[in-house]
Amino acid sequence: MTDPVRSSAELGDRVRARRRALRLTQAGTAELAGCSPRFIVALEAGKPAVQMDKVLAVLDVLGLDLSLAPREPS
Repeated sequence: MTDPVRSSAELGDRVRARRRALRLTQAGTAELAGCSPRFIVALEAGKPAVQMDKVLAVLDVLGLDLSLAPREPS
């Protein structure tokens, strides 16, 4: 199981890593997701306020799923 994402910076790091693993450019990813390259830059930089529909489109292009699960009690 993958470690949970706890911040916008962590999400950005994971998106960037996956994009690079797929050998996609920011511009190419943006084109496939129907958003601007500027949005990809902001997402990967961990901008805390981004449009969820665009995030989901980028995740879809990168073959990533977003899921929610209850935290394990500490």
